[in-house]
Amino acid sequence: MTQVRSVIIADPNTIMLQALSELFERDRRFTLVATSKTAEGFLETCLRVPVDIGIVDWIIPQLGAERLLGILRDRPDAPRMVVYSGAGDPDVPRRAMAAGAAAFLTRDAPEQQLLDAAASVAAGRMVFPFMDVRALRRDPRDSLTGREKTLLAALAKGRTNTELAAELDISINTVKFHLRNLYEKLGLNNRSQVIAFYYANAM
Repeated sequence: MTQVRSVIIADPNTIMLQALSELFERDRRFTLVATSKTAEGFLETCLRVPVDIGIVDWIIPQLGAERLLGILRDRPDAPRMVVYSGAGDPDVPRRAMAAGAAAFLTRDAPEQQLLDAAASVAAGRMVFPFMDVRALRRDPRDSLTGREKTLLAALAKGRTNTELAAELDISINTVKFHLRNLYEKLGLNNRSQVIAFYYANAM
């Protein structure tokens, strides 16, 4: 007899969340434990209730799937994670795998493909599109431009946006633009994390 696997689903879109819920509720291989529109709600449920499989949108607020995966990765009772995303960023499958996901699918994948991927993950397999696995160990600092590296070093010295603009001879709006890119490339959310990252990596 096939073991029924417990599932939790997280997606910020109510319609998508309802559709996925109905999809898994119809499949006798799974039992739906909970749904959430945020990464925090997903995480809270996982900490309260043992769950076999997590299905999560890559852009789930507020943490995002990448940070969520990082938090869950070292927990022995964490669910095996299936991540899906739009086809916009070809680097997302690599980032999802590096963060600890067990499977990745595009948002427009057929319904049966998602169900089968979840079943494969429950059986201990990984499901990913072809990718160059040599890139999995890529240092995120390698993706920074020269200006972003200069900005990172200046941030580590405690510079304000106004001071950064004056020091780099750019506008405050340009500083904010570079900061957003810097945070995204490093997978960080604020100045404190950026400064900690800088000194932890001895840049």
